[in-house]
Amino acid sequence: MAGSMELSLRLCPGAQAVPVLLDRLEAYAEETGLPMGPSQRLALVCEEWLANVAMHGTGASYAELSLWREPGSLHLRLADDGPPFDPLAAPPPDTSRPLEERMAGGLGLHLMRRMTRRLDYAREAGCNRLLAVLDVA
Repeated sequence: MAGSMELSLRLCPGAQAVPVLLDRLEAYAEETGLPMGPSQRLALVCEEWLANVAMHGTGASYAELSLWREPGSLHLRLADDGPPFDPLAAPPPDTSRPLEERMAGGLGLHLMRRMTRRLDYAREAGCNRLLAVLDVA
C-alpha cells in the first residue's frame, strides 16, 4: 500500500464495533500527530460508514478499513460484504427545508461527501468498496 503510517482493521458490523473503531482511530491520530480537525473528520466519516453497514448491510459479515497517510491527505479504503449500496447514487438531502419537513435519513452520507476531497464507490467480487480521501492541513 502506498504512503506510510498504515492502520488496518476488520470488524464484525454492529453497534458494539463503533466504540472499537473510534478508539483505534483516536490512538492512530495520537500516534501519528494528526491534527484535531482532520482527526474529527476521519472519525465522523468512519463512524457513519460503519453505522450504515451495521444498520443497512443486512447479512454483512465484516466491515474492513485500511487507512494510510500521504503528504497532505488521509486515504481510506472501506469494504463490506453486505448488499450492494452505492452511497454516491443516493440523492443529497434537501437541507433548505425545515427539519420537521425533511425526509429521515441521508444526512450522514451528505456529511461524508462534504468532509472528503474524493469519494469513489465500486462493487467488486461481491463487496462494496469505498475509497475516501480527506485533506490534512
